[in-house]
Amino acid sequence: MLNSNGPAITRRSLIAAGTLAGLAAGTAGCSALADSGLLPDDGDATVWDRPAAQHGSAEQAEQAEPEPTAAERLLAAMTLEQKVAQLFIVTPEQLTGASTATIAGDMTKRSLAEIPVGGLCYFRKNLVRAEQVRNLLSGTRELGLGAGAGVAPFLSIDEEGGPLVARVANCGLFDVERFPNMAEIGATGDPAQAAHVGETIGTYLREIGFNLDFAPIADVLTNPDNTAIGARSFSSDADLAAQMVAAEVAAMLETGTLPCVKHFPGHGDTAGDSHTGAVYAERTREEIESCEFKPFISAIEAGCPMVMVGHIETPNFAADGLPASLSPFMMGDILRGELGFEGVIISDSFGMGAITQNFSAADAAVRYFEAGGDILLMTPDLRSAVAGVVAAVNDGRLSEERIDESVKRALELKESAGIIA
Repeated sequence: MLNSNGPAITRRSLIAAGTLAGLAAGTAGCSALADSGLLPDDGDATVWDRPAAQHGSAEQAEQAEPEPTAAERLLAAMTLEQKVAQLFIVTPEQLTGASTATIAGDMTKRSLAEIPVGGLCYFRKNLVRAEQVRNLLSGTRELGLGAGAGVAPFLSIDEEGGPLVARVANCGLFDVERFPNMAEIGATGDPAQAAHVGETIGTYLREIGFNLDFAPIADVLTNPDNTAIGARSFSSDADLAAQMVAAEVAAMLETGTLPCVKHFPGHGDTAGDSHTGAVYAERTREEIESCEFKPFISAIEAGCPMVMVGHIETPNFAADGLPASLSPFMMGDILRGELGFEGVIISDSFGMGAITQNFSAADAAVRYFEAGGDILLMTPDLRSAVAGVVAAVNDGRLSEERIDESVKRALELKESAGIIA
């Protein structure tokens, strides 16, 4: 069993574990991993269960057929309901029904036994005392290991740095370095300053017990009237923002904390706020590809294992009338295809008005996984959403293979980060 002080995560270790090279299901990705000796060839997926005599000597069989990875073993042991539960990260209140969760007690234990979610997301109200926070996180991890298929959870938080979004640094409970807005970091023009942010935040989060940070912001502030992002963005200069984002991602990975860049395809041009309703990026495809995408591309190249997709419609790009978080075109054709991202796609909160004003929790969840998303963040009705996805699989609307693809990506990321072993 590994604790939160597991091995540091590097681009090399993520590649070696399959996070960046072959996470997406498919013959090419699996064959590449099989060739590297990390995974069995899909065409002979159960070969380790066959008598060695069918494949030459026992020694030859041992050399040719590696043992399944932790991610593969866990996936094979899961029920459909457990697989679906792994694709949700929720607040402890959404999991338990408590008004404010500050301990990992019987309510958490019972709730995880019913729905062993893939992760929890914490906010300022969950942080009361320094030792209480550490106990909350370590206790939740232990309860997660004892529930369902025994998978340790993502323990996540929004810690961008600056006075606007830094739950830990701004709570006053921990003696950690505090930063100005990322706009001021970007204004230095020095990527080493962004690297210092990533190293510092990643280090103190990991020491406290978190393993996933929904940062850095990769949005380019192309609309100066944008109040949702504003000074949280590194810059209105796409190239400078890209350098800053890549530096922070690489530095945070080295600390052992997982970064997640947000909000694809870019929230910097929008005038509205997706917390309260639908938002639109009116720029053309050429403008978005040449500007908004640059920081996301640099983050992917730096090894970022997770991208958060926002509830942002692009009428002059996707033109499908859907927020990117429900768009097969934006997640599949563009993020996976054009940008080549093979890691974990996570949604922005599905409790935001951009989703809740138009879809039920169950319908939104099914649409999200149909569109190619991997992890759904903060559904407002966990039980309804999970039941809706399970029903969609049983009814044939979603295939279990589609679910398995996403569960495998999430488990492989946890394995590469030392969250599971």
